[in-house]
Amino acid sequence: MNLTSGIIEIDLHGLRVEEAIKKVKSEVRKAPGSVYTIRLIHGFHGGTRIREAIEDEFSYGRDDKVKSIRPGMNQGITELILR
Repeated sequence: MNLTSGIIEIDLHGLRVEEAIKKVKSEVRKAPGSVYTIRLIHGFHGGTRIREAIEDEFSYGRDDKVKSIRPGMNQGITELILR
């Protein structure tokens, strides 16, 4: 985690969908105001279910701290943009 850049990276490899969502929710809640992006590394092949669950959980204004969701640098990464 590098807070000077305003980005937190979370590796979700090896987690089940429920575990990954719980971990992401916790990180979103405790993210300091200096953090504007949480980069979620879930992988492409096995991470597709996690990516879909993240989109379901945090899209459409369902979390007050999450402004938007965008794809990362590759298909194995999703970024949450915070308010």
